[in-house]
Amino acid sequence: MVNETFVASDPKSAYEQAVEKYGESVELISAKQIKYEDGKLRSEVCIAVPKDLFMERSFGEISTEHNDSDKEEDELLEELGELKKQLSLMQEEMLDSEDESVVQKVKKLFMKKGIAKSWLDNALMSLMGNNILDDATLLVSYLLEEIDESLEVQKETLDEPKIMMLVGPTGVGKTTTIAKLAARYAYLMDKPYKVALLNLDSYKVGAFEQLAHYADIMQLEHITVDSVEGFSKGLEDLADYDVILVDTAGMSPYDTQKFIKTVEFVQTDIPRKLEVNLVFSATVKYEDMDDIYNNFSFLNIDSVMISKFDETKHFGTLLNFMLLYKLPMSYFSTGQEVPDDLMIASKEYLLEQFIGDLDGA
Repeated sequence: MVNETFVASDPKSAYEQAVEKYGESVELISAKQIKYEDGKLRSEVCIAVPKDLFMERSFGEISTEHNDSDKEEDELLEELGELKKQLSLMQEEMLDSEDESVVQKVKKLFMKKGIAKSWLDNALMSLMGNNILDDATLLVSYLLEEIDESLEVQKETLDEPKIMMLVGPTGVGKTTTIAKLAARYAYLMDKPYKVALLNLDSYKVGAFEQLAHYADIMQLEHITVDSVEGFSKGLEDLADYDVILVDTAGMSPYDTQKFIKTVEFVQTDIPRKLEVNLVFSATVKYEDMDDIYNNFSFLNIDSVMISKFDETKHFGTLLNFMLLYKLPMSYFSTGQEVPDDLMIASKEYLLEQFIGDLDGA
C-alpha cells in the first residue's frame, strides 16, 4: 500500500479529492489540521491505496517491472506522494497569495456575501495562468456565470396526478406556501386543476384551522390525519384529484421524533408520484445550513421552495446553499399575499438579488 496526503482548506474537501482520484474504496489513515508557515490552518487527509492503483492514477499505464529493491521503490513512491502534496499546497497558495491581489479582493467580496471559500477555489482553479485573474470586473463576471451554470431549476409540470409534500424547519411558511400553490393550480393556470389539501401537522396549535381557512376561501377539499394508516386512507379518498398538497409539521433539525414520523409518511406505499419539497427561508443562517440539509436530505428531497424573499436583502448564504448541495429550485415565495406573492423559481431573479447585494458592498 502507498500513503498519499491531500491538502485543502477543510477535511471534507481534502477527502473528496482523494475519492475523486481513487474512488470510494480509499482507506482513510488520518485527518488533521496543521498550521503552515504562512500562518494559515489547512487540513491534511492521508489515505492508503494499493501501489498499482497509485501508479496507474498518478502516472497512467506504466510497466510494473522494477530493477531496484522494494525498499528503494517504496522510498520513491513516498517522495512522489510528498511532491504531490506540495503541488496541491502550491495550487491553494496561488489562490490565497497576497500577490494575487485581484483574486484575493474578489474572493473576499464573494465570501463576505456568503459564498463558501471551497466553492470559489474550485471555480477559480481552472483559471490558473489566465489573464482574467488580473481583471476584477472580468473575474466577477466569470464567477457569476459559473454560479448561473451551477444552479438548477425544476420545471413546473402537471401532466400527471401527483402528491406534493412540503417539509421544512419551523416557521418558514409551509402552510402559506401551500395556499399559494393551491390557488395557482386551481384558478391561475391555463386550465383549472382539481386540488385537495391534506394536513399532517398535528403538533402546531391552529395548523388545521389555518389550512382549513384557506381551503374554505378557495372551496377546496381539506382533510387532516395523524397516522400512517390515516394518511393512506386519506390518499385513497382523494384518488381522483389532480394535485394533493400535503402540509407537515415544522421541524427543528434536531427533533428526532418528528423526523421519524415524517419519514414514515414519506415511505408509505403510494400508488402515485410523491414529490418531497423542502421549504427553505431566504433568511437562512450560514451556521444552520449543514444541519438543515443533512437532516432533511434523508427524506429524498425533490426540490427546494424558497420563502421570505421579502424579509432580507442579503442572498449570498441562500445562494451558497443551492451551490453546495445542488438541489433544484421550484418556487419562490416573495411576500405574504395569497396567491400573488409566488413565482416559478428563476436563476435570473435570484442572481439579480445577489448582484444587487454585491453592488452595495
